[in-house]
Amino acid sequence: MNDEKQLAESAENEPAAADAAGVADGAALLEALTKERDQLAKEKAEVYDQFLRRTAEFENLRRRSQRERAEILEFAGMEVVRDLLPILDDFERALKNPSSDKEYQKGMELIYGRLFSALHKAGLEPMDSEGRPFDPHVHHAVETVENSEVEDHTVVEELQRGYNFKGRLLRAAMVKVAVRP
Repeated sequence: MNDEKQLAESAENEPAAADAAGVADGAALLEALTKERDQLAKEKAEVYDQFLRRTAEFENLRRRSQRERAEILEFAGMEVVRDLLPILDDFERALKNPSSDKEYQKGMELIYGRLFSALHKAGLEPMDSEGRPFDPHVHHAVETVENSEVEDHTVVEELQRGYNFKGRLLRAAMVKVAVRP
């Protein structure tokens, strides 16, 4: 009977020991899972941060390439308009000289008007210089004349018209400038 009693006591003590070992194993497992969860959350945050950075870099690249493309197209248009300015100048000189043939004169005016209108739609803007103060950024002084009737350094005559193209200086105006005697 002693043996049976010892077996019964040891059977009663075994679940308590097994429970204590299970609780220790469960705590260790819980700690390991918590560490793994924290590590995965950290990796997720790093990957998400990289994703946000790459998305922002891509968006910046897209905007920059669109801006550069627009500048290239604008520059190409600027060069074409610059090449057409001598033709526009020739028309203006031809129209200043009266012609005996009124139909010819009218035809020249119509062609000039259509050319100027097309260039204006493309972004060409003529500058008015006569009577304005001389500005070396937009005027090219070809000659100075003594004149006491106007203020010093005032444009008295425009020899060749200046133009802007979409807000940028395309060609400076060639002008005569008044100076005090």
